[in-house]
Amino acid sequence: MPEAKLYCGTSGFSYPSWKPDFYPQNLPTAKFLSYYANRLNAVEVNYTYRRLASGAMWEKWMAATPEDFAFLPKAHMKITHQLKLEGAEEFTRAFLNSLEPLKQAGRLGPVLFQLAPTFKIDRERLARFIQLLPRGLRVAFEFRNASWFDEEVYKLLREANAALCLAENESIETPFVLTADFVYLRLRKSDYLEREMLSVEYRVDQYLSNGYPTYAIFKHEETPAGALNAEKLLTGERAKGTALK
Repeated sequence: MPEAKLYCGTSGFSYPSWKPDFYPQNLPTAKFLSYYANRLNAVEVNYTYRRLASGAMWEKWMAATPEDFAFLPKAHMKITHQLKLEGAEEFTRAFLNSLEPLKQAGRLGPVLFQLAPTFKIDRERLARFIQLLPRGLRVAFEFRNASWFDEEVYKLLREANAALCLAENESIETPFVLTADFVYLRLRKSDYLEREMLSVEYRVDQYLSNGYPTYAIFKHEETPAGALNAEKLLTGERAKGTALK
């Protein structure tokens, strides 16, 4: 079995408020991504939630990061919040086409489809939408309404090798159910106590040991706590010699 790899990062990187604890005080904004990519190896891209990214933007971002750095685009809100997965074929195709530069370069991580908290379970709609997605594309679904935590939903995801995003925050926690050959964690608490980080580290170690490539994305904005926790998790696994190249 090939060794699984851990990707750690946050949902975005362009936060001056991370100075001076993560970014050096005098670092210009234009150099944030290249500095971030020297300490972490993935970023979840919130930009794509509101607009389609240009090829030029991806080329610029890829040039600023190492070849093994992964970009995890968040699906456009038109798909997940406005259309709510229904009648979304044309726009989904346009959205996925906009990610082609990443795909061609081998830099595309899983695409995250984050559904609205008001969007309750609709198995048939989910099944129809999954049929639109290219086989082989890594995707994760984050359900923020607990009605989706359902065995039939898990079955649909497994059949498509789509990940149930294991998300946690102060208001909801996704069951620890694996539905794909990779794991996508969204660790959204405002901060993590030492015992909570130990629990996350244990889970990640188990996923990697069992051959699951794992993407662990911490909360962003306001403070650099998420970036520092991501670095702690990443360097801790590297120190164990687990799965990282």
